[in-house]
This record gives sequence, C-alpha cells and structure tokens, in this order.
Amino acid sequence: MMIMDKKYHFHIRHRFLLAGFLCLFGVCLIAQVKPVHKKTKVVSEVGKAETNRGAVGAKKDKKLEKNKTRVDLLHADEAQADKMLRPDVQVLIGSVKLRHDSMYMYCDSALIYEKTNSVEAFNNVRMEQGDTLFIYGDYLFYDGVAQLAMLRNNVKMINRKTTLTTDSLNYDRLYNLGYYFEGGTLTDEENVLTSDWGEYSPATKLAVFNHEVKLANPRFTLTSDTLKYSTESKIARILGPSNIINEKNHIYSERGIYNTLKDQAELLDRSVLTNEGKKLVGDSLFYDRKAGYGEAFDNVVMNDTINKNMLTGDYCFYDELKSNAWATKKAVAIDYSQGDSLFMHADTLRMNTYYLNTDSMYRELRAYHKTRIYRSDVQGVCDSLVFSSKDSCLTMYHDPILWNEKQQLLGEEIKVYMNDSTIDWAHIVNQALTVEMKDSLHYNQVSGKEIKAYFQKGEMRKIDVIGNVLVIFYPQEEDSTMIGMNTSETSLLNLYLKERKMDKMVMSPKSNGTLYPMDQIPVDKMKLPTFVWFDYIRPRNKQDIFEWRGKKTGETLRKTSRKPVTSPKRELFKSN
Repeated sequence: MMIMDKKYHFHIRHRFLLAGFLCLFGVCLIAQVKPVHKKTKVVSEVGKAETNRGAVGAKKDKKLEKNKTRVDLLHADEAQADKMLRPDVQVLIGSVKLRHDSMYMYCDSALIYEKTNSVEAFNNVRMEQGDTLFIYGDYLFYDGVAQLAMLRNNVKMINRKTTLTTDSLNYDRLYNLGYYFEGGTLTDEENVLTSDWGEYSPATKLAVFNHEVKLANPRFTLTSDTLKYSTESKIARILGPSNIINEKNHIYSERGIYNTLKDQAELLDRSVLTNEGKKLVGDSLFYDRKAGYGEAFDNVVMNDTINKNMLTGDYCFYDELKSNAWATKKAVAIDYSQGDSLFMHADTLRMNTYYLNTDSMYRELRAYHKTRIYRSDVQGVCDSLVFSSKDSCLTMYHDPILWNEKQQLLGEEIKVYMNDSTIDWAHIVNQALTVEMKDSLHYNQVSGKEIKAYFQKGEMRKIDVIGNVLVIFYPQEEDSTMIGMNTSETSLLNLYLKERKMDKMVMSPKSNGTLYPMDQIPVDKMKLPTFVWFDYIRPRNKQDIFEWRGKKTGETLRKTSRKPVTSPKRELFKSN
C-alpha cells in the first residue's frame, strides 16, 4: 500500500511538474516577443487597427458575427494540455499546422487559446492563403475572432512579385490589409520603397507609405513624406512634399502622380522642374523623362539662372534632349543680365538650340507675332524678331520701331548686334528714319536708305546715314534755345555724339542746306515726306507690352526688294 501511495504521489508530482514546465515554457516564449513601442505618428497595434477600421467598425462587427469559425489544428508532432491548471490552452510542439477558414498557419510550436479562439506561434512561422499570399516571421499572435494576425521579427509578406519586409506587421484578414509601424521595405519588379510606417493591400495592390519615404529606381530616386503606390500599375501618387532626383534634373512637388514604368509625371500645386540651371514652375506640370520633355500650364515661369533670363506665360514646353523651349498665352521673355530688366512679349516665344554639345552650338530666340519690348531706356515693337547667339544679332521684322528716350528709329528691318549683352551697333535697313522730339511741334529728322548706329559702353557715339539722305535739324544755343530749322540733302551723313548730344556733323558731299529762323519756318517744310511719330504705339511700361496697338492705315511701310548698301568702314568711328 505504501508502495502504491508513493507511486501515486510520484505520478501526481510528476504531472504537476510537467504542467508547470509547459506553462513556464509558454511564458518564456511570450517574453521573447519584441514589444511594440509608440513613436511619433505611430499608434499602438490595437490603436492602429482601430484607426484603419474606424469608419467601418460597424460593418466589421457584422462580418465577425458571420466568421466565428474555430482555429483548427491539422497536425502537430506532440500536443499537450492541462485541464486543471490551464483548461483552455493547448501546447503544440513540432511541425505544427493550423487552419482558419482559407488561411493556413505553420510553425515549430504554438499555444492555442480555445476560449478566445486565438493562437501564439513560435519560430519558422508561415501563413499561406491560396497560392498568392505568403507571410513569414519568428512570432505570430493570431486573433481568430478579429481575424487579425500580428507578426514580429524578420517578417516577410509575399504577394506574387511584391515583397514587404519589416520587423512588426499586423495583417487584417477581414480587409486584406497589412500594416507596419517600425520601418518596412516593399519591393517589386520596378522599385524598392522604404518608410517608417505604412500599409499594403494584397487585394487592391495599393500601398501607403508615411514618414521618411524613399522610392529607389535605377533611373531616379523619389523621397517624400507621404506616398501612395500601386504595385500593379507602378504609379506613385504624391501626397506630401516630395523630391524626384536623377543625374540630370530635380523635381519638387507636393501633389501629383509619377508613373515609374513610363517615367511620366503629372504634378500640381506649383511643382518645380530644375534642369542644368533652368527652373520650370507652373500651376501644373507634365514631365516625360524618357521622351525628355516637360509641359507647364498656367502662371508658368522658366528661369535660367546661368544666362540670367526668364520665360513666363500660361503655357510652356521644354525639350531637355534638344534644349528647345517655347511659350504661349501671355508669353514674356525677361532678360535681367544688365540689372535693368528687359521685357518682351509676343503671341509665341520660342528658343531653339542648334548643333547641341558641339563647339558650333548656338541658340536662337524667336518671337512672333505682335512683338512688344519694354525696358526703362529702350522700347520697341515689330511683328516678329529673331536673336541668334551665333552672331549675337537681334533682327526685327515687319514695321519695326525702336525708341530711346525722345528718339525714334524705324525702317523695313532693324538689326541690333550685341557684345557681352550690351549693344555694339545697330543697322536699320531700307526706308530708314530717325526722329528726335524737341517739343510737341519740332522734331529733328533724318531719313535715308540705311542707318548704322555705333555704341560704346551702351551709349550711341556715331550714326551713319547712307543713301538719299534728307535732314531737318534744329540747331541750339548753349542754353538749348533753338535758333532755327536747317534742311539739308546729301548722300552720306556722319553724326558724332558726345554725352548723348550732337557733337559734329559731316556730310558727303558737303551740303550748305537752308536755315530758316524760328519765326519764318514754312509749315510744309517742318516734316520730311516719310515723317511719322509713332508715340501712340510705344509701350509705356512692362504691363503695357500685352496691349497690341498697330500702325494706323496708310502708315505701314511698303516692302522694297533693294539690298542693303555696302557699309562704310568702321574706322570712321575711330577717326573722331
């Protein structure tokens, strides 16, 4: 009897010792699970789940009522339970296989909690749903009622060709949504995306990334604060301040989409495209990286900080491969290289580059039609113009007119040659006329077939009037009092200026002309046959360049076919 009692007590002690060891084993495994800490912008696991389910909580409760199926044990090498100490817990050891509805779970060991219909799984954890979704980790807590899986340490979610890796992942089976909150990486065939926290839906193939977001692509890198991405279409939707950078350009945007397959961007909210010193800004932008062009719409500004010029308008197109650009709809070209900015408006402004990336490269700026120019010291109008960096020449076509203070220049065509962004000399071709306003009744006037004006340090110093020269001139006393009106006629007139005033006049052949006293000037002699004063056309300020005012009927020039006269030698200027 004593022997039987001893055996009985030994058996009882052994049973309680085994149960205690198994419970301790379960506690130790739970203690090994990495705890979840809150971070800025990061909520607790339960809070995060509630945030994602918030607005649809009632619908989920109904789903839960319909999905109260039990987590089933399909296989384990060893199963143990203690109905006295932990009656609702099963301890499973070795090659554990479980199933809940269509989800299969595998691990090395597990604890099943029957009352709560939940599972803790340890080591080599794997979840499989169909042949498209696989989740791996070191630890899993699965709530069968809420259908929420919480995986920790070395977690990997694989959905076809998309892989999400993290150390902390919650997967909501009801909404087919996985979310992480301690850093994660999503990889597909095109891109690698990382962020502090985010979510991914295998059903919709949509991922949302938040805080310290980075999309790495072989051709560019996108960094952002908030980004939505489709692993199916490879389209990234920008939802916060973002930068897209490659070796050639930089895009900044706070709202828009970027198709990473086609390398196309559609950007809103004053996004910025920067390329080799050129910055393109607009209310909205379209950019095709593969084709190498960008379009900007509404309130467009393209600023070239290297050459110190700017292009504005309501539409702008830029071809970065050919280095060409054009703008329409209130298009304005602004040159601010000289301190005092020059503003030029036309229906269309175009910049073309020729022989790109060669020693012969040059650019042309074309303006057409209804071109108007304003700077404080010079104004101009014409139908169209071309500026070429090849010869630094600006050519104005079709009834061009230039004004400088009280002086007006016009002809069939005007060419202005530049030297380091300042005027070197100007050439007025055919039907040339220069007029200087003395007062509302009296004008100095010179007409000829051609006029050539030469400058030094931006100031006009010499004027050559060539062919059929007619002159009306008002000589002055030292106190600027006009003493009369002189009329002359010659073949070549050389005018020399000093401090913007007439210094010397040379006529070839010499002409005495006629001098009329101020009180004896015939009215019909006061104006040359070609005299016109176009002050009503002249731009008054930089806003006035948008108001086109053409010449009145009968005041336009009739085009001639005569070629320019051979230029006098430039040494005439040096002889002064």
